[in-house]
Amino acid sequence: MSDPTPVFDDLREESEELDRLVAGLSPEQWALATPAPGWSVAHQIAHLAWTDHSALLAVTDVEAFHTLVEKALTTPGSFVDEGAEEGARRPPAELLARWREGRAALDAALRASPRGAKFPWYGPPMSAASMATARLMETWAHGMDVAEALGVVRAPTDRLRHVVWIGVRTRDFAFGVHGLPAPPDAFRIELEAPSGEMWTYGPEDAFERVTGPALDFCLLVTQRAHRSDLALRAEGPDADRWFDIAQVFAGPPGEGRAPKGADK
Repeated sequence: MSDPTPVFDDLREESEELDRLVAGLSPEQWALATPAPGWSVAHQIAHLAWTDHSALLAVTDVEAFHTLVEKALTTPGSFVDEGAEEGARRPPAELLARWREGRAALDAALRASPRGAKFPWYGPPMSAASMATARLMETWAHGMDVAEALGVVRAPTDRLRHVVWIGVRTRDFAFGVHGLPAPPDAFRIELEAPSGEMWTYGPEDAFERVTGPALDFCLLVTQRAHRSDLALRAEGPDADRWFDIAQVFAGPPGEGRAPKGADK
């Protein structure tokens, strides 16, 4: 069994980078609109704090987590927005402190969890490493929304390998959530990491192929950019279809983002 410490460390670094981006914001900046409709910078951080709390319950208090899930099932189409809205109403300093406390508690709980343990989630149960990978993916994706609202360009890092991994792993889920059969064969995926390293998945002789920058692949699977705005290439009909429906997050199909300039 591999050591999960590297993904725990990368999640901490990803969170700290986003923390530095929002720590000095004015109340007006916390209220800035982000690309997610109806969500301000405060909503983005509130969502991360809410989901970190959910993950903490999943790891440390299964009964309380199941109670949370039962509550969510009563409003399946709105519970995520409701959690973000509740947190966004807090004063920025209080919201920031709550996010910091929650993610620190989750970090400690994940590191202390027994090797091989599985924890409940809104989808299939997850290991501590998978839980941390999912939290890193969300932290990065929502951080990209925050950065866009602030007019900041974030330099990509090789922490994106975790987002790539979950993006590759959720290929069949993306087809299934759209009511489509999963492709019968593995894809070959070749992505250039921010460091210049090549990250590859699948058989070299696969007919269906995906190539391009790892950053663009992560933007695609987290639905932070439209395929037409990305330097990705799909070869084969199933790979091409995947570009239209890819998503790493649980729940119903996401609406994605419109191409740049579509509203002009």
